[in-house]
Amino acid sequence: MAADPDRPEPHIGTLNEGSLHAALKERYAEPDDEFEVPLDGFVIDVRRGNLLIEIQTSNLAAMGRKLDRVLDEYQVHLVHPIAVNTWLQRPDAKPRKSPKKLTVYNIFDELVSVPTLLDHPSLTLDVVLTHQTKVQVHDPKARRGRGGFRTVDRQLRDVVGVETFGSVDDLCRLLPAGLPDEFTTADLASLAGVPRPIAQKMAYCFRPLGVFVETGRTRAGITHRLA
Repeated sequence: MAADPDRPEPHIGTLNEGSLHAALKERYAEPDDEFEVPLDGFVIDVRRGNLLIEIQTSNLAAMGRKLDRVLDEYQVHLVHPIAVNTWLQRPDAKPRKSPKKLTVYNIFDELVSVPTLLDHPSLTLDVVLTHQTKVQVHDPKARRGRGGFRTVDRQLRDVVGVETFGSVDDLCRLLPAGLPDEFTTADLASLAGVPRPIAQKMAYCFRPLGVFVETGRTRAGITHRLA
């Protein structure tokens, strides 16, 4: 995206902004937007009149206090990227593609901490499906499983899709067809083609939203029906 010479430049709180956050903010910005706007003790990424755009690259639960403060007065467009594919960039080496792949269903990894997030009429969530590069440096203190490397930045390589959720009904698009009258998270995982831990998080979110009703317990786990 070409720079607009008339667009206000970000001037507050950008020194610690990661590359991925900055790239997504630029992608969503329009001429005449305000950037890094102080508002009631918080800093808003992008303000467009009564619309606030917040780029949250991790930990949606951390948005709780800010959302509680602004949602009654403003429309909020929350943007959260998910890495469909990731490349690892380490010193003196070519980027290497990670075997780890995520999907839109990984949004439940975040929603499980704020299961009723989409139950507010003033909030819209964009799940941005991306290709990303993780820039890593050697760190002997990095915990086992990371191979002695620590991620210091994430960079946007490409956007491959955007899923927009403006309501609980929109979130229900992720429910698979063919669920039986009573089902467990194992059934949900099988029909949706996701790991069972993701299906368990889906159920945890859909219960307080009134989409799933718990009907009992069996050896296979908690049983549910659709409300």
